[in-house]
Amino acid sequence: MDIVKTFLLTFIPLFVAIDAPGILPLYISLVEGLPDAQRKHIARQSVITAFLVATSFLFLGNFIFSLLGIKLEDFMIAGGILLLILSISDILRVKEKELTISDTLGVVPIGTPLLAGPATLTTLIILAGNYGYSVVIFSLLLNLLIAWIILEKAEFVIKIMGIYGIKAFAKVMALLLSAIAVSLIKKGLTKILGASL
Repeated sequence: MDIVKTFLLTFIPLFVAIDAPGILPLYISLVEGLPDAQRKHIARQSVITAFLVATSFLFLGNFIFSLLGIKLEDFMIAGGILLLILSISDILRVKEKELTISDTLGVVPIGTPLLAGPATLTTLIILAGNYGYSVVIFSLLLNLLIAWIILEKAEFVIKIMGIYGIKAFAKVMALLLSAIAVSLIKKGLTKILGASL
């Protein structure tokens, strides 16, 4: 039961942070008119890039923290503030950013910063500090597998949910991310205050 609870506590925040359904409208607009084989290549390239960026940050992050003398609770507060800003800007954003199509579309901007952006990287390192690497990496892999399926079947997903349904879902995910951000700030402050008493 504890394993299931730990898995859910790592899987859900990452699902919210990655927000694969939320990037679908932008993804569709970027790959519109491209052959099916190229779309599949871009989807695969995006997920591989996101995994490499995320795992690199996950393992190097703590090493950098130790060099700089940063504690997990410091990062929890800073990360929580960053996540809160990102989620609020996402909720309030009306117009999508205009992006140029290139051969590395799956690497930038889809792989990073859309899938493996500041929200995902911050969430990853905080979760690893709280629950350990193995369960966090498993949750990351599962989330990226879901992201890959969603990108591969992008048009089908949009047909089911509708473009406005996708956008509404993205706003709800951003709201959940802001709640997670507040929780992280609160936990970080609690740890610092507890240590100083």
